[in-house]
Amino acid sequence: MVSLLPATVRSCFWLVKYLFILCLLCIYGTSSMAQFSDSVHHMIHLSSSGTFNRTDDGLTYLLNNSVKYSLRKKRFVMNSSNSWIYGNTPEKLTNNDFSSALDFNLYTRKSRFYYWGLVNFTSSFSLKIRGQLQSGLGAAYRFIDREDMMIGVSDGFLYERSSVIQEDQQVLDYQTFRNSLRLQFRYKYKELITFSSTGFYQPSLNYGGDFIITANASLGIKIWKWLSFTTSVAYNQVSRTRRETTLITYGLVAERFF
Repeated sequence: MVSLLPATVRSCFWLVKYLFILCLLCIYGTSSMAQFSDSVHHMIHLSSSGTFNRTDDGLTYLLNNSVKYSLRKKRFVMNSSNSWIYGNTPEKLTNNDFSSALDFNLYTRKSRFYYWGLVNFTSSFSLKIRGQLQSGLGAAYRFIDREDMMIGVSDGFLYERSSVIQEDQQVLDYQTFRNSLRLQFRYKYKELITFSSTGFYQPSLNYGGDFIITANASLGIKIWKWLSFTTSVAYNQVSRTRRETTLITYGLVAERFF
């Protein structure tokens, strides 16, 4: 009985989190609009997923949680996001990755062209990043900008301060400027199915061979007004640490517009 307690406690904790998300959004009601409008300016996005596998060798688990908030008013959009991935096996810790970001878009009269800015902090056990702070500005253009489809590209410059663990396990603290190229794609079918993908390529302007690649894609299927089933794939590569990760997750996503 004692040996089963950790797995039981963690499983119950995960179930409670799901119930908390459902109850939280029920408090706000289920008749909210599923998109921004002239009278709807805020959006809260909650997602939570995880896997548990207990064998005679021990418990293996991975938890993936995120909270996002968006504010949209006329030509200004602000987004805030926080995510935490934690994973463990009987042999070792595999993930303890935290990311927090704040970004904004400032649109011009020609809405397909806009300016962007961001501040981002990352700490990743899996990528051997002790701490990474990025901030920068740039411009973007949407080649297709319809309600059901969007294709866009953006470019800009980032200032970065990082502390990473290299292959020889030595800690390296450094600063650099990066070019940040981003490609975006989104497709939506009748408010029922949504597919989106984003890719970043961020080479250093100071050090050759220093680059960061980030790519993710997600597919969401709406099962209620504010609740969707989502599966996603995320890939990250950091040349400084010679580390790369691929994470495939699935779970429930709750969104509330108000």
